[in-house]
Amino acid sequence: MSAEDLEKYETEMELSLYREYKDIVGQFTYVVETERRFYLANAVELMPRNVDGEVYFEIRMTDAWVWDMYRPARFVKQVRVITFKDVNIEELDKPDLRLPDVD
Repeated sequence: MSAEDLEKYETEMELSLYREYKDIVGQFTYVVETERRFYLANAVELMPRNVDGEVYFEIRMTDAWVWDMYRPARFVKQVRVITFKDVNIEELDKPDLRLPDVD
């Protein structure tokens, strides 16, 4: 496989993942970003921890979707993440009325 073929494959995988994200984002309540992954989840618990002066975060998510094009199953029932880096959690806006896309 040439470098060009590999780049084309990865581009197609990323586009497919983005389309999947667009189709399912409305089913979730939170967006969670860590230094390694991007998640959609319906329940999130962030717990700061301090052990011997070292601060880290434990994040627990339920009913989640993982942005990872190499992962065959992106829907997971429960996720637990431990990180020493920043964590960003946002609640998604849930409009009552969604209009169909007009082409």
